[in-house]
Amino acid sequence: MQYPLELRFKIVAINPQVAVTDSSGALVLYVKQKAFRLREAVTVYGDREMTRPLYSFRADRVIDFRATYHIEDGAGSPFGSVRREGMASIWRSRYEVADASGAIVFRISEDNPWVKVADAFLGQLPFVGALSGYFLHPTYTIAHADGSPALRLAKQPAFWEGVFRLEELVDLPPEHEVRAVLAALMMVLIERVRG
Repeated sequence: MQYPLELRFKIVAINPQVAVTDSSGALVLYVKQKAFRLREAVTVYGDREMTRPLYSFRADRVIDFRATYHIEDGAGSPFGSVRREGMASIWRSRYEVADASGAIVFRISEDNPWVKVADAFLGQLPFVGALSGYFLHPTYTIAHADGSPALRLAKQPAFWEGVFRLEELVDLPPEHEVRAVLAALMMVLIERVRG
């Protein structure tokens, strides 16, 4: 993949759509999430027409409290999982990313939780809420299980849409790279309402 990657989605949409593009603007991944599902299921495609399914996420439970999102490749084979550490809170978001065997390979954590608190608070105010997405930019670090940083995801200035930039900090083996990018994509889908 050619970094940095850009994850772009509309904030106000019944069926959220996320397009992941590389530094040349070429589409890498595309997701159109189905609305009003009790158990989350997301398919990741290689094209906007949604004719090439590459991966899918399936939640292991209906309620999102500490749900695990299992990742399968296009053939239906296990590829890994993404799980929120602890309860959803307004403070700090943390996720664990596992490989197909269940071993933790990455941890995602929010760098500065105060930015998200301010974004959540100001986002509720009329007029100011529309501007908060342009000035407040949460960042997340995707680190190896040993704590060494691998990728950084940062929200970018944008009105009426969410734009995140994913930068590579170290070279990753292709399988781990795909797993990390998919985990960042799923985390953005989960966290999109809260910045």
